[in-house]
Amino acid sequence: MFKRILFLTTLALLLLTGCQAMPAPTPATETAAAGDAAPLVLAAHDSFVVSEDVLAAFEAETGITVQYLALGDAGAALNKIILSKDAPLADVFFGVDNTFLSRALDADIFAPYESPALAAIPDELELDPEHRLLPVDYGFINLNADATWFADHDLALPTTLEDLADPAYAGLLVVQNPATSSPGLAFLLATIGHFGEDGYLDFWQALRDNDVLVTDGWSEAYFEHFTVGSAGAGDRPLVVSYTTSPPADVLYATDGRTEPASVNINPPDGTFRQIEFVGILA
Repeated sequence: MFKRILFLTTLALLLLTGCQAMPAPTPATETAAAGDAAPLVLAAHDSFVVSEDVLAAFEAETGITVQYLALGDAGAALNKIILSKDAPLADVFFGVDNTFLSRALDADIFAPYESPALAAIPDELELDPEHRLLPVDYGFINLNADATWFADHDLALPTTLEDLADPAYAGLLVVQNPATSSPGLAFLLATIGHFGEDGYLDFWQALRDNDVLVTDGWSEAYFEHFTVGSAGAGDRPLVVSYTTSPPADVLYATDGRTEPASVNINPPDGTFRQIEFVGILA
């Protein structure tokens, strides 16, 4: 338990400025051994990214190595953690966000821990008064568009959620399943907020009629179907993703580009603030 608490305290301090998941997940890796102690197993969603410098700083301060266990998209990862509660797969789980927070807490799988690092975190980000899940970062989920594709097809970018159901944009949008994906659930909640509980189902029926594509997770939507993330292999120039995706497109580009190929679209009520949490598995 001590190494789990130490990990949360140190990680929260190191990531206080934010380590929002960005579209270039790296394979699960284990850091070089820093001693004879068993590694601390960190389970997370597939899109979790943390720099080698952060891990090296943690190891240098604690002498504990970290093993990363990727468990799929956020919703799928949480389901695996819940189903394995009697034989935990890891020591710590990162990736519960505010859309899945109630499900995670209701499962009673996290040990409370009031980290001293919470003193430096705004109260508005602390959503669990019992401190079973501690906030690590926040970002914004919205629509990303392939600006070049729209220019080449002489089609204006959509500016409202209603535009997405316009026949002019038929077959252009890919979203994620809200049952398994946190961006997908965030987008669903945004549409409920915009259209209301009496109107959002009609909007989603209109999206279905307009040939929206629904994938299980963010990685599939972004890297396989979005025209930018798939390097042109996909056929969907609109995707639900993050406001950080366009700069990440430049950061991880291998062609030397200095400008992003994608742009953010922020329709009224179409952007959702996502807060991500980390917790000690009980």
